[in-house]
Amino acid sequence: MNSELMALFVSSFVTLFVVIDPPGCVPIFSSLTSGTSAAHRRSMALRSVLIASGVLVAFALGGEAFLGALGISLAAFKIAGGVMVFLIAIDMVFEKRTQRRESRAEGVKAAAPDLEAEDISVFPMAIPMLAGPGSIASVMLLSARTDSLAAEAAVLAALVAVMALTLLSLLAAAPIMKFMGAKFEGALTRLLGVVLAALAAQFVVDGIKQSFSL
Repeated sequence: MNSELMALFVSSFVTLFVVIDPPGCVPIFSSLTSGTSAAHRRSMALRSVLIASGVLVAFALGGEAFLGALGISLAAFKIAGGVMVFLIAIDMVFEKRTQRRESRAEGVKAAAPDLEAEDISVFPMAIPMLAGPGSIASVMLLSARTDSLAAEAAVLAALVAVMALTLLSLLAAAPIMKFMGAKFEGALTRLLGVVLAALAAQFVVDGIKQSFSL
């Protein structure tokens, strides 16, 4: 892998890791599956990651054609997607995103007290917690920046790496929760939010440049 592909892989990995936020999903998954068997937790973790991966790969490969069918330019999507990701970054810095995820998790638990029989892999874990608007927009934006099959493969490799880490995080949710603690998780979320804000700004700059051919 040459230096350009490596830089694309690293950029894609950081972007997707920050947006999908595997460490931030751990407390939610732990809450949704508390009191269930180890086999049930493993099944939910695996299904959540597989479903979310399928959705994100589909948008990475076919997102540009989908936009074309709707008459939306790639530059416009870069700007809109950048703004959306920037808003997610603001929520992360001020921890509003975590609060919303926890509220959604509590709502699911209240609606389904029989957790052993409840399948939380599709909703809310796969969609929208893993494959939400921010991650879909990000993977489409990253894919749109590629100009070769090798570059597209680098983006997909970064996605696979992030989803693999997400799966490992969910499978190890219980020990991770003991190790992280609420304060460490909050500090990490804020730090990743700042990084994501800078990446979102770059998406907007790229879109404006493409729109006006600067």
